[in-house]
Amino acid sequence: MRIINARVREDLISGKKLRLNLGAGGTDSSGRYSIDHLELPGVDIVADLNLSLDDIPDNSVSEIYTSHTLEHITNFIPLMRELHRMIMPDGRIEVVVPHFSSPAAFSDPTHVRFFGLYSMYYFVDGKDQPPTRTIPYYYTDIRFKVQSAEIRFLRWGSRIRSRLAPFMTRFWNKSFRRLNFYENHLVYLYPADEIRYVLTPVKEGKRAEGGDDIRS
Repeated sequence: MRIINARVREDLISGKKLRLNLGAGGTDSSGRYSIDHLELPGVDIVADLNLSLDDIPDNSVSEIYTSHTLEHITNFIPLMRELHRMIMPDGRIEVVVPHFSSPAAFSDPTHVRFFGLYSMYYFVDGKDQPPTRTIPYYYTDIRFKVQSAEIRFLRWGSRIRSRLAPFMTRFWNKSFRRLNFYENHLVYLYPADEIRYVLTPVKEGKRAEGGDDIRS
């Protein structure tokens, strides 16, 4: 891991919380510091996300955003542990990944894992599990709360899909139970595109502010 933007270290020394974009592939348009394994123009921190991010202290990050990156990570649970360590108790993590039914999920040979509606609930305590089913959460001791989980639908591939996608996204995301029904019964009839999670950490002795946004 190498911090190549001096402002990152300056913020850490001054106590200012960092905002990070993991796997940005260049400059982040929202002003977050960009992390990538390649030293591309606009990248602020060069790091392999399969390894530890030791140069970023505990509780020093207020926001983490990552889009279409986690499906490339081999050491996924260790990375989730690193995110939990770095994020402050009331911090926010937004994750966008391909849904497992998307044609793009399997066609990219660099993808090493797949995500569905319940993937992030393996890091959630039993009392915070969704109303539809309880997921095994004993694989790791790190804990998050899923503030929201949203499935987005394909806009590419045909004119019909491009027109239907906004309606499908609105309709199925009206409740978690609808999403559960879709993923259990209709997912291979009408594939999804991606899934977006918003997470907050649960840390010992502290709970992230705000309640779950799990819609029944």
